[in-house]
Amino acid sequence: MSNFINPKPFLANLTGQMVHVKLKWGMEFRGVLKSFDLYMNLQLLDCEEIVQGVGTPIGEVMIRCNNVLYIRGATEAAA
Repeated sequence: MSNFINPKPFLANLTGQMVHVKLKWGMEFRGVLKSFDLYMNLQLLDCEEIVQGVGTPIGEVMIRCNNVLYIRGATEAAA
């Protein structure tokens, strides 16, 4: 079982990197984490929506914090 991590430093370390975000509703996105705010709303650049393993480019995306199921580095998502 993995260790628990404080989410704000975790997101700060991921800023500028490719991330994989899954929403509570099953939608998945992959893009560069540009920024996040105190509520942990996310801004992704060069984002693509992942449907059945295939990415469709959609550009810049804002994701509201209460919709996020999980976020991880995109390299971890491929493993």
